Amino acid sequence: MTDGKHGAKILLVDDRSENLLALEAILSSLEQELVSVRSGEAAVDAVLKDEFAVILLDVVMPGMDGFETAARIKEHGRAPGAPIIFLTAAGADPELAFRGYAAGAVDYISKPFDPWVLRAKVSVYVDLFLKDQQLHVVSDLVTAVEGAAAGLAGLAAALASVELSDGLGRLNDTIASLRSALGDLPGPA
Repeated sequence: MTDGKHGAKILLVDDRSENLLALEAILSSLEQELVSVRSGEAAVDAVLKDEFAVILLDVVMPGMDGFETAARIKEHGRAPGAPIIFLTAAGADPELAFRGYAAGAVDYISKPFDPWVLRAKVSVYVDLFLKDQQLHVVSDLVTAVEGAAAGLAGLAAALASVELSDGLGRLNDTIASLRSALGDLPGPA
């Protein structure tokens, strides 16, 4: 697991604790923060508080099912573009798969699934999330450097203006001294 500062959070949503334990066991080797919840309502609450790299969402749950949960996540979550992978024991019903993709899922996997494949898929989304986070940091740094460069350019212009002003003042003093000296010279005879 990570401290959350340099890693990604993965949301696991399933009403059955044994399924959550299995997902945690499969994904623990990714060394990311796993957040497990047991209902659609808890999933919506979680995405209101945190940003997740990927969401694994059970389709069939009491109360709010996976499709409604996905719609609410997309509508209200902190990261509405977070990829959702639907997991279902309902079989490979094409209509359910279509509903999953229509609800915004990036994948629809029937149980039982190959743990290696699931880990690989989740790993791809985690890597994309972390790269996106790095791009945001680099973009913020570029903006800060641009701001500093603009400030330095303004400072250089101000310094040049001060130096020019000081130089003009010294030049005027020299001209005045020369005029005075010229005035002290004897006139033509």
